[in-house]
Amino acid sequence: MNKRFDTLPLKAQRDQPARAMKRTQVSDFRTLRLRLYFVIAIADGLAMLTAFMLADLLRFGVTQGYGVTTFMIMFPTYAAVGFNGDTWSLDSLRSPRHSAASAARALVFAIAVATVVFFTLKIGEDFSRLVFGLGACLALMLIAGGRLVLGRAFGEHYGWSFRKEVLLIDGLSASPETNEIVVDAQSHNLRPAIDDPEMLNRLAQILHGSERAIVACPVERRQAWSRALAGANVDAEILTPELAGMGALGLRRHAGVPTLLVGCGPLALRDRATKRFFDILVSATALTLLFPILGVVALAIRLESPGPVLFRQQRLGRGNRLFEILKFRSMRMDSCDHSGDRSAARDDDRITRVGRVIRRTSLDELPQIINVLKGEMSIVGPRPHALGSKAVDMPFWAIDDRYFDRHAIKPGMTGLAQVRGFRGATHKVSDVTDRVRADLEYLEGWHLGRDIAIIARTVGVLVHPNAF
Repeated sequence: MNKRFDTLPLKAQRDQPARAMKRTQVSDFRTLRLRLYFVIAIADGLAMLTAFMLADLLRFGVTQGYGVTTFMIMFPTYAAVGFNGDTWSLDSLRSPRHSAASAARALVFAIAVATVVFFTLKIGEDFSRLVFGLGACLALMLIAGGRLVLGRAFGEHYGWSFRKEVLLIDGLSASPETNEIVVDAQSHNLRPAIDDPEMLNRLAQILHGSERAIVACPVERRQAWSRALAGANVDAEILTPELAGMGALGLRRHAGVPTLLVGCGPLALRDRATKRFFDILVSATALTLLFPILGVVALAIRLESPGPVLFRQQRLGRGNRLFEILKFRSMRMDSCDHSGDRSAARDDDRITRVGRVIRRTSLDELPQIINVLKGEMSIVGPRPHALGSKAVDMPFWAIDDRYFDRHAIKPGMTGLAQVRGFRGATHKVSDVTDRVRADLEYLEGWHLGRDIAIIARTVGVLVHPNAF
């Protein structure tokens, strides 16, 4: 290992020397980020101005000034929303897709605010509605596309390094993340001795320009390293692999005593509000458009077999609270399995002729639109399973101890597991673990774009060989 404290990160070491030469000096990362944020903001502004001026030109043949006037209202609103979110952030620099998505969210919110300002406050006569609508759509495409291009260009130019992070190895193995600078304590003659000014100076030189330092050391040296790094002016962290099994998320305090955060809601208040608004909009629209189909299915069920049209079954929802899920009844009334102890099979004699059709086409799930409107479910989320669901004669939660983590969010009519084909009967352990893995992946880094993509993909799996 190179013993210089400014050793290039592992990814840069593997790349060509030309890329290493493009990397900025480690002490300039903060200034670099500010400059890049400024460039991105200017690019966003130019893209938005171009979009509204082009819309003005398309609408009137010549620019009437509506585009510039609309831009002067929209861009400050967009910038204010973006600065309060993560539109200009380290995550946006590291991921062009994240950057484009966060900018799109900020712009959509700005459009909603501008709509209120333009029309609700009765100043719409100073603006062209067509220029506003067309310009907003063009701005969304130009800003998102510009961010993808700029983000990729910045990333390749700077080797995807926008912050200096040091992984200090002191007697404990650890896997570095991309672009982390690995420092071996023994090679640099480093030890956590706060009574040794020379040693503290060497540590300070190594950490100079850093914003984060992670130490991998044995338990008996953790307290010493904590004290040595307390005044280092960096985000200092001690690697604690034994907490992985507890699912630790962070550290908090109660009455002055540290507590370990092991669970929290995956969505912030703004995200929950966005998701709920989206659910209401989609479910209300779907209920209106699909009402004739719902009526036809209900009539067919009543004509074929006696009993109620709807099947109700208790399932676990968000926060592990029970709720009654609604489905079109697809089995004979005397054979309905309210506990879910027996999974439906391909040639299940309990299923009626109408039931076989609606299960095969997923029409039996449509009444859950009502569950969505009631706030018990979401359009997209982990599918709620029957309480008696089993695989290899074991309850789902006995197969994967992360099973209940799925319930940190509302269950959905469709989900990531479903569009990946993980549906139908559960005969093997993998039938459960695959679904749990997909559901937990969905919970990480939620954004509205993912919900829209899952809904689009759901259309292609409504008729599925595992649906019976």
